[in-house]
Amino acid sequence: MYELERTQRVAAPRHEVFEFFADAANLEQLTPPELGFEILTPQPISMHPGTRIAYRITLHRVPMTWHTLIETFAPDDRFVDIQLKGPYKLWHHTHTFADAPGGGTMLGDHVRYELPFGPLGAVAHALFVKRQLRKIFDYRERVMVERFGA
Repeated sequence: MYELERTQRVAAPRHEVFEFFADAANLEQLTPPELGFEILTPQPISMHPGTRIAYRITLHRVPMTWHTLIETFAPDDRFVDIQLKGPYKLWHHTHTFADAPGGGTMLGDHVRYELPFGPLGAVAHALFVKRQLRKIFDYRERVMVERFGA
């Protein structure tokens, strides 16, 4: 089991930032273009516990589908998405939103994930997956600063 933790402060109010994340259509903006991210679920998508969303991504020219379930949805506070089908053995992503001291919003991400294929998955994590996830979250951080300010 691996974990990824990220925090970021943006200048916009919590409600506004949460609304941006709660609109599944914005996921494409938050994903690096080289992943060819595409939402397959018809839009608009109503976010609530039990919402299922299907995506397509392309990784090294290999297309794959990813199905997630919104496990928890607490407006302006947090939501949790879990992978039902996709490249991971386990994916559990908690997004948190809090008022930042002095104004703005603190975004938090806590991802617990596991790779398939046992020892081969561990090698893939060390050689590729860990770096790829950091790159994806670094990209998202830049997008959020451009959209909402630091």
